Amino acid sequence: MTTEYVKWGEAIVKLTWILDNQLPPAEQITSVHGFCFKDDKLLLVNLNRRGWDFPGGHIECNETPEECLKREAYEEGYVTGRCSLIGHIIVDHNENAKWDDNSKYPKVGFQVFYRFEIDQLHDFEAGYESQERIFISPSEVTEFYPSWNELYQQILDYAIIQY
Repeated sequence: MTTEYVKWGEAIVKLTWILDNQLPPAEQITSVHGFCFKDDKLLLVNLNRRGWDFPGGHIECNETPEECLKREAYEEGYVTGRCSLIGHIIVDHNENAKWDDNSKYPKVGFQVFYRFEIDQLHDFEAGYESQERIFISPSEVTEFYPSWNELYQQILDYAIIQY
């Protein structure tokens, strides 16, 4: 378990990484993310409003976290495959002076993380929210991802050794 405080916009948020093969309560999952691999290379997608990132997003109605990641991986990276749950980050706003009861996120929520093994690359069409995709060595991720942090690195390290 590792805890880090990060700046999200004007807020300081406490993030705690939990290596766990059990999902947190569904109603508190705010997003799902995946480190997607093809031949030991990591997929990054260039999102229209955020720059380079790993696939992920919000769960839609009646969707499981795994279904969410599979949909997001296809929409953002045009890849399909299978996923394995790694764990989750506890997103704790208890010390965030900017959080209030009208926030669209709960005071304590969870970001779920998977390792995603790419089975098929589909033609990249840039039809959703990403402009392009690349495959990089995992050691190069900090060159592309401006807000990379210690928690992400721990999750990536575990995703790499998991297989």
